[in-house]
Parts: sequence; structure tokens; C-alpha cells
Amino acid sequence: MGKTLFEKVWDAHSIKELSNGQTQLLIGTHLIHEVTSPQAFGMLRERGLNVRFPQRTFATVDHIVPTNEMVEPYSDPLAQGMIEELRKNCSDNDITFFDTNTGKQGVVHIVGPEQGITQPGTTIACGDSHTSTHGAFGAIAFGIGTSQVRDVLATQTIALNKLNVRRINVNGELLPGVYAKDVILHIIRILGTNGGTGFAYEYGGDVFDRFSMEERMTVCNMSIEGGARAGYVNPDQVTFDYLKGRKYCPSGSAFDDAVARWKNFASDEDCKYSDVVSINAKDIQPTVTWGINPGQGIGINESIPTIISGETQSDRASIEEALNHMSFEGGSSIKGKKIDVAFLGSCTNGRLSDLQEVAKYIKGMKVAKNVKAIVVPGSQVVASIASAQGLDKIFIDAGFEWRGAGCSMCLAMNPDKLVGNQLCASSSNRNFKGRQGSITGRTLLMSPIMVAAAAIIGEVSDAREVFGF
Repeated sequence: MGKTLFEKVWDAHSIKELSNGQTQLLIGTHLIHEVTSPQAFGMLRERGLNVRFPQRTFATVDHIVPTNEMVEPYSDPLAQGMIEELRKNCSDNDITFFDTNTGKQGVVHIVGPEQGITQPGTTIACGDSHTSTHGAFGAIAFGIGTSQVRDVLATQTIALNKLNVRRINVNGELLPGVYAKDVILHIIRILGTNGGTGFAYEYGGDVFDRFSMEERMTVCNMSIEGGARAGYVNPDQVTFDYLKGRKYCPSGSAFDDAVARWKNFASDEDCKYSDVVSINAKDIQPTVTWGINPGQGIGINESIPTIISGETQSDRASIEEALNHMSFEGGSSIKGKKIDVAFLGSCTNGRLSDLQEVAKYIKGMKVAKNVKAIVVPGSQVVASIASAQGLDKIFIDAGFEWRGAGCSMCLAMNPDKLVGNQLCASSSNRNFKGRQGSITGRTLLMSPIMVAAAAIIGEVSDAREVFGF
């Protein structure tokens, strides 16, 4: 019987089975940033250990870097201190660092792919929960904790439990105005935020075959929000075309050899999955979250659930908690809710194609007077290309603030925060309480084009109506 990509990559990187049933797994590529690495480097120093394979580790700054300050020292001494600490750790250990002065800095899950560091058939780890993004390339990518960051730095390995694999097929044609973000929000809505516990998700079907690499990354990015430890798409010609010519990829005949090797990692036709889920693309609508976790989403023309619509007592309690926090009335429409802030960016939707798609529709339009709208390119490379294409001017003319690269308002470990109970239309990945910097702030997750529609109208709107799809 054939094997899944997950099984092939796992087997290729397994060192040994441990007495507790876990596998000691070689990590091919280690990505680090300024938040989860300082303590890990400190633990190495305490034990007199060196970084085992520094050439396999790459670093950038993203979480705490301010997007409205381009010159150091930053006004936040904590941010300045964390950046300086990462610089020192990388310098001391000969680790490649995409610093703010390199033109390559940005969100770690955008930098890795655009530099060609992320490649098929590899294992990738990073001290960040959205490391699953890199699975779009046919890699097995895990978010890890600080102690595991230490382990990878010291040994290039970690101990993990092997996962089951669920195949998620999305077939058919997506309706106009429906994007990759809607696809993953729909999947999480169906399977739940804990539905992927113990699983890696393999995404496939007509829709994923047609998706660009950036669309695949958007879906894989939010696998963790559905409870899956990893999510991936089998590598194909779309993958190889994206990688060709990127700095850290092989070149010439070595690239051809790499492609031949990468193809062999794709799941075999006769492989067996633990579970298979099939979704009709036409059932997916532009989706907006109404609650306090990514699974609490509805189509733009649907009504917010009521407490009595919960199937179990736990469901009803969850709905009640969400309605209370969001100050929404059960049974009301999500459409028409007035917003205060619109955020376009993050490792989910801060890529060039996201900015290009929005710019195409907002040209000549204006952000509503009551809305603060910011756009944060996911990397300096994205920002540079976008500016060369004139996208920055389109956004600025429309009333958006054009910021520097970083995580920004996705998690508010920087100056970009909600104030009070502001309601934010966000292209990011989490809508937890306090996620955007205010304990009473409220977040609505949606696609970039839906964020743009909300910004222009001043309330949650159907982008298909606003932009004439």
C-alpha cells in the first residue's frame, strides 16, 4: 500500500523511536524570530551548548517590530531590546538574519517561502503556531514551544507524536467573491476548532489544484485554528514554478534534480487516510466570524446564531459568551455591523497577491470617515514590489495608512492595537478575546477583499455588492 506525503516525510526524517512512543525527528529547517528565541538561546548558554547546525536556522523580526517607525532606536525599549538580543544571538552563532536593514525582513512565514528556504519534502519548525503555513509547499511544518526551540538549536531534532492524516477535498468552482480565506474559514466552521486534534490535514481537490502558492499558504496557515498540528498540499508544477530562481533553492541542473526528488514525496494514489472530508466549492460563501474563535463564522448573508441554536449545553454557553463579548444580538445580521478599524495584513493575508487583488477594486474609492484603515505588507520584499507597481499610492489615495512590514495588528505585540471595544474587520487569523491589544476589543475575521469592502462602506458588507462582482 502507498504512503501519504506526511508518512514519507516523517519516515525520511525519523531518527529513532523513543521509549515513550514518540519519534525523535530531524528538523530540516528551523525558523526563528525575536519573541520565542531569547529564552532558548539563554538555555543553551546556561548549558554551555552551541547551535548544532546554524546553516539550517534562519531568523527575522516580525512580532514586536513597529510598523510606523522606520528608524532605530524605537520608542518602545522592549522592542528595541528584543531586536538587539536577536542580532547578538544570530551573530554569535553564525545564523542568517534578515534584519530590518536587509530589505528582506518581514513576517517569518512570508519570508521563508519568498526566499526559497521553504521546500517540499522537508520538516520545518518555528516557535510560532502558524508554522503550518509552510505545508503549502509539501513540507511538514510544526509550530513549537520555547523549550523545543532550544532542542532544535542544540540538536536539530525534537520529540513528537506521529499524527493521523485527514484528506480534505474541495471540488468544483468557487463562486465569484469567494477566496482562499473563505475556504479555510468554511472548513474550520464545519470541522470545528478542535476537529483536527491529532491530525495533519492534507488539502486537495480541484480548488487546491487551481490555487496559487499564496492561496495555498493562506489555507495551510490556519490549519492550527482547526486544531490540526500541520496542514499541507502535495507539491506540483505550481510549487516548482514558484520556487525556481529563489535565492535559497538549488539552481540549474541541481534544481531539476530537486524537482525529481520533490515529486516523489507527493501522496501515492493508493495511500490510506485516517479520514476523508469532501466539500463542494459552491457551498462556500464569503465568510465572516461573528464570535471569539475562528470556528464561529457565517456566510455574509446569514444571521448570527442564537443561544438556543446551540446543540449542547457547551455550545449554548460558547454562543452566549461570544454574543456578550461581541455585543451582538443573536439572530441579527452580521452584515451592517459598523466597524471602527480595518486591518489588511498578517501571515495569513499580507502577501503581494492579497494587496494586488484589493488595490484592483478600491482604486478611486475612499475609506469611510469613521474607519481607521491600515495596510501592512508582509515583508519588505512585498512592500518593495507593491510600491514599484504603484499599489501603495492606490491604498494611500483611498485613505489607508501604508505601513512597514511586520505582524502589526494581528496580535498587537507592537503599537498597533485596538482601543476600548473597537470593532475591527481583519484579514488575520485569530479573533480571540484581547488578541488585537484591547481586552474588550472585537475582531471579525474575513478575506482581504471583505476587509476592503467594510473599510469603504464603514460596516460589514458583501464585497460582491460593493465592488460589482
